[in-house]
Amino acid sequence: MNYSPYFNPEMETLTRPEIEALQLERLQATVKHCMNSPFYKKRFEEANLKPEDIKTLDDLRRIPFTTKQDLRDTYPFGIRSVSLDKCVRLHSSSGTTGNPTVILHTQKDLDEWANAVARCLWMVGARPEDVFQNTSGYGMFTGGLGFQYGAEKLGMLTVPAAAGNSKRQIKFITDFGTTVVHAIPSYATRLYEVMQAEGIDPRKDTNLRILAIGAEPHSDEQRKRIEEMLGVKAYNSFGMSEMCGPGVAFECQEQNGMHIWEDYYIVEIVDPKTLEPVPDGEMGELVLTTINREAMPLLRYRTRDLTRIIPGECPCGRHHKRIDRMRGRSDDMIVLKGVNIFPIQIEQILMQYKELGSNYLITLDTEESNDAMTVNVELTQGFTDNIITLQRLQQNIARSLHDEILLTPHVKLLPQGTLPQSEGKAVRVLDRRAFLNDKK
Repeated sequence: MNYSPYFNPEMETLTRPEIEALQLERLQATVKHCMNSPFYKKRFEEANLKPEDIKTLDDLRRIPFTTKQDLRDTYPFGIRSVSLDKCVRLHSSSGTTGNPTVILHTQKDLDEWANAVARCLWMVGARPEDVFQNTSGYGMFTGGLGFQYGAEKLGMLTVPAAAGNSKRQIKFITDFGTTVVHAIPSYATRLYEVMQAEGIDPRKDTNLRILAIGAEPHSDEQRKRIEEMLGVKAYNSFGMSEMCGPGVAFECQEQNGMHIWEDYYIVEIVDPKTLEPVPDGEMGELVLTTINREAMPLLRYRTRDLTRIIPGECPCGRHHKRIDRMRGRSDDMIVLKGVNIFPIQIEQILMQYKELGSNYLITLDTEESNDAMTVNVELTQGFTDNIITLQRLQQNIARSLHDEILLTPHVKLLPQGTLPQSEGKAVRVLDRRAFLNDKK
């Protein structure tokens, strides 16, 4: 069939002036709606602000930021802008470090969320004839149900495989003719390793063609490696439960940044320290305002994710702004001997070596009162070269890492399967410095 390149032509083909006019209209309505929330009503009073003071998009900067701590302090339902009887679902974080963050949804919120995810999947070529398999966990985690309802909205046959059980995942892929998969990057790599062990060639023995990846920071080198392994095009996805979940931003087929749906969100990039806006193209913290949500709109939410707005127009023709892949989180930065390091910088170097697999762990220790970093990384399957070659490889990797992070870490090369495997988000950093210091 001849399909339109757009799932929602009305919104996806808006010009910049049309996007900004719609944003202002929806922002003003959202701010007025937020006055039903005791939290935001108090915030506005403390800032000596009234809804009618928001006359332009620039006036957004007059509104105080909302933080994850605000969600925890008002747990469970303190920020809602509608009565609970109008809400039909909630999602929450794990709450391992305190109260979980809870997000409420009305039926309209869920419908709009499904539309946004469907729009993302359609943009990268998914169509009703496809078979979609979701390897995310269902339940409180938004990646499961978010992609599920989006794929159904698009019209695909869906396989809600959920997380884990890699052999069963692969059986579903081969038996059901799966063509589109959603998986986090580390698990996509794990699936390939199990396919190798089972004697399955994903290029010849499956119909896979599209992979949606997200939920954990990953480098473009990692994405390209996954594409080569599985014989797919892998598209970067960004979402977070505070905004709804997946569907906030997604790459188009150009793969040059994720379009953020500006009919749903207003995007700002600010300096994490000064909280002042930075120019397009400069790295900073992503701040999002929801402008199409009923139950629990959030104003100027500090995501802690570090990215940038990519300047210029996208060749795909959409005028919604593009954000770069996440560099990491402002609170995930490693500080070692006064140097700021993000795990993704190390991944970018490791993925350049064909001798290395995709599983790695950065360990931080204290050695003779000094900080020390060890990069543990697995070799590719079957790589058993002689000790001299391995020593030379270690030296080359350490030298490349020094050029990138300005420190020379220890490098340990391990056989494939040595490091722990995770069915969820991969653990990339193990900081044992505080533990050791506590023991002294």
